[in-house]
Formats: sequence, C-alpha cells, structure tokens
Amino acid sequence: MKKLKIFNDPIYGFITVRNPLIYKIIEHPYFQRLRRISQMGLSYLVYPGAHHTRFHHVLGCTYLMQMAVETLRLKNVEISDKEEEALNLAILMHDIGHGPFSHALEHSLITGVGHEKVSLRFMELLNEEYNGALELAIKVFKGEYHRKFMNQLISGQLDMDRLDYLKRDSFYSGVAEGNINVERLITMLHVRNDELVVEFKGIYSVEKFIMARRFMYWQVYLHKTGIVAERVLVKILKRARELLTEGDKLECSGTLNVFLEQKINETAFNKEKLITFSQLDDYDVMSALKGWVSHPDKILSYLSNSIVNRRLPKIEMRNDPFEPGYVEKIRSKVKDALNLDPKELDYVVYHGTVENKAYDQEKEQIKIMYKNGEQKDIIKASDSSSIEALSMTVRKYYLCYPKKLL
Repeated sequence: MKKLKIFNDPIYGFITVRNPLIYKIIEHPYFQRLRRISQMGLSYLVYPGAHHTRFHHVLGCTYLMQMAVETLRLKNVEISDKEEEALNLAILMHDIGHGPFSHALEHSLITGVGHEKVSLRFMELLNEEYNGALELAIKVFKGEYHRKFMNQLISGQLDMDRLDYLKRDSFYSGVAEGNINVERLITMLHVRNDELVVEFKGIYSVEKFIMARRFMYWQVYLHKTGIVAERVLVKILKRARELLTEGDKLECSGTLNVFLEQKINETAFNKEKLITFSQLDDYDVMSALKGWVSHPDKILSYLSNSIVNRRLPKIEMRNDPFEPGYVEKIRSKVKDALNLDPKELDYVVYHGTVENKAYDQEKEQIKIMYKNGEQKDIIKASDSSSIEALSMTVRKYYLCYPKKLL
C-alpha cells in the first residue's frame, strides 16, 4: 500500500487505514463478505433504515480502537506499534465469523458453534496465509496475551464493539435513545493494574451507556416483531432440512445447500467447511426464500411468504409465563382451522423466552477510578439506583401463532 486509504463513514466521518496488513485483510474475500451480512438481522422489518452491514460496523470499531490507543498513549500507557496493530486486527476481525443475518441464524447453520469461534477459525486461516502475521492479534483476541486491558478493549463491558454498535444501530434505526457519546467515553478511559478503568468525571457517560443498552435491547434488538421474524427464519431452515431428508428437491444456492443437507457441528466444521461458509451470506438465504414462497409444501411456503412479503405471525409478549391452558387453546384453534398434524403445528405455534441484562457485573465490572486512585464498581460509584436495577436479568415470555386467526 503506497498511499493512505480512506473510508467515508456516516457516523465518524473519514476512517483512515495506514497499515498495509490491515488493508490487505479488508480487501480479502473473507472480509468483503461482511458487506453482504446484515448488522441487525431482520430488524429492517421494524425499522426500515436498519440496512447497514457488519462491514460498516467493524470499520467503525477499528476507528474507535485507533482513538482508544491514541488516548491511552497520551496518558502514558505504553502500547507498542506491534500491539497497536494486533488490537486493530483483532477488533477488525472480531465479527468476521457471522453468518447470514448475523445473530438470527447463529446456531441454525452450524450446531453449537458461535460466531466468535468461527471468527477465530478465520483469523487462524488468515494467519497461515500471511505467514504468522496475525499471531499476536489472535493471542489478544483469545485473552491469552499478558496485558489484560487489551482483551477488554475487544471483548469487555465497555469494549469498542459495544460502543460502535449502540451508536451505529441507533443512527440507522432512528432510535435516538441509543445514541451515546463514544468520544467522551473513550477519552475517559485509563489503565490501572493492567485493567481498563474509567476516570470519575466520565461516570455519567457510563450511566448513559448502560441505560442506552437497555433501551436498544428492548426497543430494537428484542422488539417483538424482530423476535418473531427471526424465529420464522429459523423455522424455515428447519423445515427445509426436513424436506431434504424426505427426498424433496429444494432450489437454493449450492453453498446454502451444503449447510442444509449436512448436519454440521463443531467437529465436522473443518477447513473445507469454513471456506464454504466464507461464501455464504444474506443473499443466499433471501434468494432461496423467494423461490420457496411458491413451493408446494404449505408450511415452507407459508413461512417463506411471512418473511419475503412481511406477513408475520402474531406475537404476544408477557412478563410472566403463558398458562398451559391458554397455549393449548391457541394450538387447538390453529390445528382445526388449518388442518395441521402435530409436527406441522409446531412450525406455526410456538413459545419461548428472551432475556436481557444491561450490565453484567458478574462477568466483568466497569470500574470507576477516583482522583485518589481508589476504584469502585459503577453500581457503588453511581448515585442512581436505576444502575443497580439494570444489573438484574429481565426475562420476557412470547407466544407466536398465525395472525389471520384473530
């Protein structure tokens, strides 16, 4: 790379790439695939503007990491050029393992393998391709590097991933409650005893960050329409697999067909399957769904039409579990009205739970550092009782069934 590379981002403005290796990774087909992976899954069915991609997000994260490194260096935290490169590479590739529609199909295509593990596989594969150049980045990503705060910048309570997705998803969805001041939060970061801390004058920005997470999860990520859309998508792939097992022929891309015909778990997810996965994106799934709308199987057709033409099922959400008698009443009504057998009924009437914890202090604390060097968890440092409440797990229950029966 003989010149500076610049990306124009609608959130932060110009994002510059000075490092040749980082630019090579961005140019790689594995990474370019992220342009075809929706950042917010099917949330665009609720918020029409939410069509941004994982590519947008990881570039934004890299920009914030550059800002964080510069801030910490100004505060006399020693970070070498190699460590800076490793941090940027790790955050750049932290989401490279996402499949079609991001979290929506997280465990539907590869059983028991989350996107973090797939990201690590991609990093290891690229490390081979670039003769070990990603070795340090992989150590930092896995939390095996001796400087703990570096892993916290990538995967922690106040990491660059969370800072970017809250601000970015708020912008594209139009939900202003998620908009946070990332510049101030990063400016308030410091390192003490090899751990990331926040200077006391940044305490209100941290409170706003935790509140924004709560708003965004219940108003956007766990919006009831988004929940039912993602559940329908999972049901579609399940039905497609069932039909293929029974000998039915389904029109879809060869790449998607591999993950439908074969039950791939962590053991079977070898290098060959990883390379095949690198060619799979939202377009494969949506193209298949468009064809399946007219499939003779009434369940596959109904479910596919639900997504393609936004004819989504009814979803009820409650704070308490649904009474078994009420669920059975709905099932009986649907079964008689649509003439379905018990197996088919499970595709159109189903229930479950979703939960959220805005601040998980058990996993890792956000530490506030006072001028005298004393450190306290944000819950104890804050004078707002709502922060402690947001550290509790909130669980909600949902029930889905065909809307036309109302």
